Amino acid sequence: MYRAGLTDLDAVMVIARKESFRAAAIDLGMSTTALSHAIAKLEASLGIRLFNRTTRSVSLTDAGRQFVKRVGPALLDIHDAMAAARSQRETPSGTLRINAAPVAARAIIAPLVLEFLRRYPEMHVDLVTEGRLVDIVAEGFDLGVRVAGLVPNDMISLSLGRPQRYSVVGAPAYFDQHPRPLAPSDLADHPCIRVRLPNGAMYRWQFEKNGEAVQVDVRGPITLDESSLARAAALESTGLGFFMEQDVLADLDAGRLIRVLDDWTPPFPGLCLYYPGRRNPSAGLKAFLALAREVATGPKRSR
Repeated sequence: MYRAGLTDLDAVMVIARKESFRAAAIDLGMSTTALSHAIAKLEASLGIRLFNRTTRSVSLTDAGRQFVKRVGPALLDIHDAMAAARSQRETPSGTLRINAAPVAARAIIAPLVLEFLRRYPEMHVDLVTEGRLVDIVAEGFDLGVRVAGLVPNDMISLSLGRPQRYSVVGAPAYFDQHPRPLAPSDLADHPCIRVRLPNGAMYRWQFEKNGEAVQVDVRGPITLDESSLARAAALESTGLGFFMEQDVLADLDAGRLIRVLDDWTPPFPGLCLYYPGRRNPSAGLKAFLALAREVATGPKRSR
C-alpha cells in the first residue's frame, strides 16, 4: 500500500504556494515530470484530486484546500521538530536557504556567504535573489536580507553594520558634453537611465538634504530593469545613473564614473539579516548568525 512521505506533502505545499508545477519543481530541485507523477500517485492514494490543472494555470480544488489547511500546520510542527533535532549537532551541516534583494546579495556574497562556506564545508547555501519582498516563512527560507526599513515587524533582525548610500553618477565623457547638476531639479535638463521595479513601476530617484526629502521621476533614452545593465549604460555615457554606492564604488575609485549631487545622498540605515523567532535554530543558522555579527563589527571602509 502506498504511503505518502514527507517529501510528497512538502511538494503539495510548494505547488499550492507557487501555483505552478514548473516553479515548484525548480524550488524542490526535481523535474516537472517527476513532481507531476508524485502528485498523481498521492492523489490516487487519497482518491481525490488536489489540483485543477490546465496548460496555463494550477489551482487547488476544494478538497485540496481542505487538505492543505489541515496538513500545513502539522508539517510546520514536523519540520520544527526536525530542526530541533538538528540543532543538537555540534558541526553545522545541511542547507541554509536565504532570500535577498539583488543588491543585498551582492553585498553579502563575499564577506559572509563564501566565508561561511569556507568555515563550514558540510553546509550548502541556497541564495535566491528577487526584487519582490516575500514571506520567508511561507516560502521556506531560513533568512532574508533587505534594507532595514523593509524588515517585517514580526521578524528578528540583525544589522550588518554598514550604512548605505545612493550615488548619482556619469561617465567623464558625459560631463564633457553636459554641466554637472547642482540640485535634483537640475536633472530635468539631463538624460537619465531609468529603472523599472519588479512590480512594473518606474523607480523615482530619492534625495534628502537638511531634512528636505525629494523624489524625482527622471526622463531619459533608455529604461532597464537590472543594475548591471544600467551601470553599463552609464559607463557608455548614455546618461546619468542612480545606484547603490557599493555597486559603483570600484568605478568611482578608478575614475570611470564621476559622482554628483553628493550632498543630496546622505547615508541611511543599511542591510539587515532577518529571520523568524525559532526556539531551536539549526547549528547552521546559529553559525551563520554568529559570522554575521562578526562581519558587522569588523572594520568599516571610510571614504
